[in-house]
Formats: sequence, C-alpha cells, structure tokens
Amino acid sequence: MPEKLTMHHLTKLLSLFFIITIFSCKSSKDIAYFQGDESITSSIPIQYDLKIAPDDILSITVSALNLESVTPFNLPIAAQSSIDGRATGQPMLQTYLVNSDGTINYPILGRIEVAGKTRRELVDMLTEKISIYVKEPIITVRIMNFKVTVLGDVQRPGSFVIQNERISLPEALGLAGDMTIQGKRDNVKVIREEDGFRKEYVIDLTQKDVFASPAYFLKQNDIVYVEPNKAKIRSASVSTATTFWLSLTSTLITLIAVITR
Repeated sequence: MPEKLTMHHLTKLLSLFFIITIFSCKSSKDIAYFQGDESITSSIPIQYDLKIAPDDILSITVSALNLESVTPFNLPIAAQSSIDGRATGQPMLQTYLVNSDGTINYPILGRIEVAGKTRRELVDMLTEKISIYVKEPIITVRIMNFKVTVLGDVQRPGSFVIQNERISLPEALGLAGDMTIQGKRDNVKVIREEDGFRKEYVIDLTQKDVFASPAYFLKQNDIVYVEPNKAKIRSASVSTATTFWLSLTSTLITLIAVITR
C-alpha cells in the first residue's frame, strides 16, 4: 500500500519545484531594448560638423561695426513674463525653428533653405546675402536643441543638452556616469534618425576601430543604449521569479497545513 502523502512530503516537493523554477531564467529577448538585426558599421569619413535638420532650433545673430544697420536682420529679444504680465528674469533671444521642408523664414531675406547645411555653410551663405545690405557683417549660428539620450545599464540614464554641439560616444557615457559593470561594452547601440530613416549602429568599445565609426561622434537627438550582459539578465529573472514563487509557496504550505490537520 503506497505511503500516505504527508505534510513533510508535500513541503519537499514544493521546495524542489521552487528551486527548479527560480533557475529557469528568462532570455535576453524578454528584457533587452531595441532588439533586431545588427547594423554593419561602414568605414566612412567622420564628419565633425553637424548637418542642420528639420525641427532644429537655430539661434542666428548678426553684428557689425554699425549696430543699427544689422537691427533688421536680428529677431527681437523677448523678456520672460510672469503671470501678471510683468517682465521678469533674463531676456531671451528669439530663435528659428527649421520647418519640415528644411527652411526658415529669415528677416529681409525671406524663406531660405538651411537643412543639410553645416553651421559653417549657413554662416557663409548668410554672410554673402547680408553683405549686400551691411558692411562686413559678423554672423553667429548655434543649434539650441542639441541633445543626446543615454539609456540602459548606465549609472544615470537620461537626456543631456550639449552646449558645444560636439560630443563623442565615450563622453556621452561619461555624462551618464559610465556603464555599470553589467553593461555590454561590445554591443553599445546608437540609434539615429538620418535623411528620413532610422539607422542603428552597433559599437564595440573594447576595440580600437571604434574611432573610425560614423557613430563615434554623436549627432543631435541620437539615442545610446547599453544592453545588460547575461549575468544581469539572469539576476533580474531570478529576482522577479523569487518574489513570486516565495509568495506562492508560502500560501500553498499554509493551505496544506490547514487541510492536513
């Protein structure tokens, strides 16, 4: 006659089931971001000068020896206003939003195409056009919305505004506090929108050829993602499973204890 199933036997079976379950870890497909086929990074010359793109916000100022002569070519300076309408704080220089067709509406000159140009090229074009009206104009162009986003296994993920409009991938990771020990240094992804398409570059920071990558220097609105390594993924899986199965096991043992009394 088979031995009667006792509380001791049930507890041993549940414990064995619990141990097997917590070591059944999830795959990386359940955890990692931005999965898909890896893009091949081609060895093309690195362009240090950024290209102006639609939705960029530009600050353009014109100066000259005769300040009155350049007034028509500068947008007015707006004061920050409080709720009651009084001007407060520091004045703000108005900016130009690049339209979806790549143009801005510039004083006196009208609609001009700026997308696809570097800052230097835009400065040269505006200098040529404004020189018709102003003697020896000095023109300054800045991209005001230059930011990059760093996500994944870094100390401080987030979006960062870049003042000097030039930043490398290691510098961006430095702003985010560097990768954690669980971050995969041979599989850092840079997602970039370029010419109407979303491109993904996969960077191996353990190799020196990273310096030749077109994604080594970041562009405005780039997203950097650091994928966790397998140990981090297993740890996350076990941690989640442990909480669930500990709770379930405790409940089952309590029910069995009540039933077998």
